[in-house]
Amino acid sequence: MAALRETVFVALIGVGVLALSGISAPAAIVCSGNTCWHAHQTYEYPPDAGVVVHPDAWRWGAHEHFVWREHKGRGYWHGDRWTEW
Repeated sequence: MAALRETVFVALIGVGVLALSGISAPAAIVCSGNTCWHAHQTYEYPPDAGVVVHPDAWRWGAHEHFVWREHKGRGYWHGDRWTEW
């Protein structure tokens, strides 16, 4: 009986860890010029958007200067303006 309880407990912990791991990780870091934001889904940006998509673990170099500007929804920064499509 104790072995069954332990097995169920371990299985529940495993399911919880899997559920939480899918919630927090952004899909990519996207930059337009020196402005970057997290994209929580993978998008095909329009060719004229001029964005660069980096993996989530990407970091800029010591002598580079970027700024974070988060925004909800599908789109991209073009200067100071968020452009949705």
